[in-house]
Amino acid sequence: MKSLDEAPGSETMGVKNREQENQWETSHNESPLLDDPRKPCQRSRAFVKECLLKLRCVLGAVCGMEWYGYAALGILTAILSFFMDLSVTKLLRAHQWLYMRLEGNCLLQFLCWTLYPASLCALASSFSHSVCPFSTGSGVPEVRTILAGVEMPHYLSLTNMFAKFLGLICTLAAGSTVFLGKVGPFVHLSTMVGTYLSNLCTLIQGNKEEKAAGEMLVVAAAVGVASCFGAPISGVLFSVEVMCSHFALRDYCPCFFSAACGALTFRLFSVWSGDGETLQPLFKTSFSDALPFYPLEILVFASLGLLCGAVSCSYLFCHRWFLRFTKTNPILIKMLTTEKALYSGMVAFLLASLTFPHSAGQYMASKHTMKQLLTSLLDSRQWGSQSHNASVGLEPEPWLEWGSSGTPVYLSLAFFLLMKLWMMVLACTLPLPAGYFMPVFIYGAAMGRLVGEGLAYVNSGQQWASVNPGGYALAGAAAFSGAVTHTLSPALLALELTGQFGHAAPVLLATLLANALARSGNRPSFYDALSISKRLPHLPSLLKACPRLSSTPIGKLLGPNAALLHTAAGPAEVQHVVNTSAEAEIPVVDSLESQILLGCVRRLDLLAFLHGSKNQAPDEHLGEACRIRPTSVLLSAHNTVQEAHAVLGLLGAQTVFVTDRGRLVGRITWLQMKRILEDLAKEI
Repeated sequence: MKSLDEAPGSETMGVKNREQENQWETSHNESPLLDDPRKPCQRSRAFVKECLLKLRCVLGAVCGMEWYGYAALGILTAILSFFMDLSVTKLLRAHQWLYMRLEGNCLLQFLCWTLYPASLCALASSFSHSVCPFSTGSGVPEVRTILAGVEMPHYLSLTNMFAKFLGLICTLAAGSTVFLGKVGPFVHLSTMVGTYLSNLCTLIQGNKEEKAAGEMLVVAAAVGVASCFGAPISGVLFSVEVMCSHFALRDYCPCFFSAACGALTFRLFSVWSGDGETLQPLFKTSFSDALPFYPLEILVFASLGLLCGAVSCSYLFCHRWFLRFTKTNPILIKMLTTEKALYSGMVAFLLASLTFPHSAGQYMASKHTMKQLLTSLLDSRQWGSQSHNASVGLEPEPWLEWGSSGTPVYLSLAFFLLMKLWMMVLACTLPLPAGYFMPVFIYGAAMGRLVGEGLAYVNSGQQWASVNPGGYALAGAAAFSGAVTHTLSPALLALELTGQFGHAAPVLLATLLANALARSGNRPSFYDALSISKRLPHLPSLLKACPRLSSTPIGKLLGPNAALLHTAAGPAEVQHVVNTSAEAEIPVVDSLESQILLGCVRRLDLLAFLHGSKNQAPDEHLGEACRIRPTSVLLSAHNTVQEAHAVLGLLGAQTVFVTDRGRLVGRITWLQMKRILEDLAKEI
């Protein structure tokens, strides 16, 4: 990552620091087994160190140490995901057990149903804010900003990881009443694990390359999704689409390797825990392979995609409006600033009251968990026909909860869609660790289920009597979640979650059409809206809110020209520049009048020039004694902010010079780019 907080210091301190670093590296490399004579067990310690060095050599001979880091990243993230799911399952079962034990007392059941999630949400908000205020929210907008080149160390700290992990467990344990997921925060957790593994690999290898750290964060974004669902391919595609502005081809193999390790470990833990007999999709379905869908149903799938795109536009508009409302309403501002736990508890209590099974919750299948909701919606049977001849079996059918109130399943699905639309918007304002992808995925599945049930009802007894409503739920889940996030990876995720690749064509068609409608008019996606609301210096998100930025020239935003030298500069001028500037490279022009850029000279060469001028040739000029290095990449003053940001990101450069017809205008650094984007975000 690029350091954006470098402060200029005196030359004397810089020389001392470099001397100390050289002395430490020399002493470190001379004898790695040299022990302090005061430490006990010197021979044992030396033997252990010798064995570790040999092990490192053997492992390094097989492949690079970073590949072991990629494997460890996938395995550790999968272990965290499994134990998080295990903890959440136990807490949800405890809530259901307590609720069932209070059967017969409606008041106590209401208090149990509402106070349990309200207390957990208040605890998650209070704990997260007390330990690390940066742990609230999804974390995806912040990770996107970090991968774009902006350094935000607080979002990758160990305390943040601890607070986010425990806070997310409390959030998920609140159940489907709050209707929040874990994908976004888990991607953030994966990047934190990747950061520490990257530091460990760097320590073992003994180098200080920043490239490995950036690659590890890109890989971690893919592993986060793969470890949540056991879906490695869609995890990599998610990393490409959502997380990275510029995805390097060299990151493909590490992403797939680490994502495969994470997905395999996650599924193996599920088998060992008794959830399944073998490796299988997370959501088992029983679609017909003989005739997945009729050819003319493609038109219905296309209409479903357009419907999901239209509803996603309404949802995103409401989401952006409510985010602005929370930033302008004085009461909400005060509560979200000083009374976060109270606000979270109140909102969770309101949502739980509306989903109480003895009131409106009986029309929304409120007793189902998030996983049970999606499993029931993906059922291949037609609920309308099943409800007429339903019989009591050994195990209750998952769809029976949708018709438990005696109302038709169509009305229950319609009521679910109407209520959850604004409830999702309200839940997004909770100041606690939470994911927002799974709720929209389930919402899209409900929308597709309603279309499929309606089509099955219209064609009952006709040619399309064997319509599969579960296929429409699958397509609706992918289309709506893809439209909300402006991505295509949910289409592949839906197929990997269920293993129903026979529906690949209609699912992809619906997702493409939904994306086309949602992206029209340059509307920001869900994550773009969060970045804009948080005023993060993420240029792709800012361009959605203010398209004029794509045509803003960088020359208008540059400050006064920094220190420079000309070829005829003497020791006095060089000494002045060295004392006043902390840059590693100083630009050199032909003369101060024309200021035509010739190249740059390194700071170490200038120090050598000053040292030589004192002892040998005091009248020697800069152009005669120092090598002027040509600059390979230059920006024009007419280049836009977007182009300058792309050049800095692609090159991984800390500084790029800006010229106008060869004349030096200034330089642009990552620190300046961050300040420019922060100022633009405040204006927006």
